[in-house]
Amino acid sequence: MTKRVFSGMRPTGKLHLGHLAGALSNWVKLQNEYESFYSIVDWHALMSDYADSSGIRQNCREVLLDWLGAGLDPEKATIFVQSHVPQHVELHVALSMVTPLGWLERCPTYKEQIINMRNKDLSTYAFLGYPVLMAADILVYKAEYVPVGEDQSAHLELTREIVRRFNNFFGEIFPEPQTLLTATPKVPGTDGRKMSKSYGNAINIADTPEEIWEKIRTMMTDPARERRTDPGDPGKCPVWDLHKVFNDNIEEKEEIAEGCRTAGIGCIDCKKKLFNHLMQKLEPVQKKRSYYSEHKDELDDVLREGARHAREVASATMEEVLKAIGFVHR
Repeated sequence: MTKRVFSGMRPTGKLHLGHLAGALSNWVKLQNEYESFYSIVDWHALMSDYADSSGIRQNCREVLLDWLGAGLDPEKATIFVQSHVPQHVELHVALSMVTPLGWLERCPTYKEQIINMRNKDLSTYAFLGYPVLMAADILVYKAEYVPVGEDQSAHLELTREIVRRFNNFFGEIFPEPQTLLTATPKVPGTDGRKMSKSYGNAINIADTPEEIWEKIRTMMTDPARERRTDPGDPGKCPVWDLHKVFNDNIEEKEEIAEGCRTAGIGCIDCKKKLFNHLMQKLEPVQKKRSYYSEHKDELDDVLREGARHAREVASATMEEVLKAIGFVHR
């Protein structure tokens, strides 16, 4: 029997090269190996954006376009919006009944986000309990695996603790989802920090060639290369880090690295080569993205069919949960 995978993304806007090289490229592979459920988790977005939710609907559309452009296939994976499957919040309520408050208060991610998002009031019941909704997202499909990077693997432990506690009270309903570790390449933004929309240093999947070139052209490089004739160190250059992810030509990469160390190649020439490789990768992605953008009916069909199948699976899980709890049959 094929194992089941679940993963989701918050709709915060257009996705960038970090998403493409990391989660999305992995999801595309997994859809050929597992029964895959991929959700745009809009309820999670509301937890931090409740004061102004006006952008969530459009952001969901942008995320979906990027997913389909990157190669997620609705014929192979179930692709849907979280709020279209009400069983997510229904299971969230059931799991919250048995989740100790102390577990949530000690969650390191909760503390970290409170510090990093001081511009938003996150002192809400829902934000404290977001790991319970995250657990419901996974468990309502009885997913055996959740693909995450190594730095995120600890986040799943709370879900497993909730599973153990719920199963202890009501019987063996849920499997303990395991981490499906995936290699996450280092994808720096234009300022050398990790590529992030919040940092304003992202190159988006949907950016035009002109926008992409301008962002690459102005990227920081090794500070030691103040002049064209100054030698540099590729290890200190974020442009080189992007070459390592998006340039598949091993011989050319060796030439670029040596040229940097000996000042045999200028930074602009290095950036031009990167731009060419990026466009080779992005052209088919953007072409597919544009197709779906121009065919709204097909885009709607993807979400409609995805939600239909997701509800079918999630409904069966909830019936089992309600029966185990002892509620009156509906």
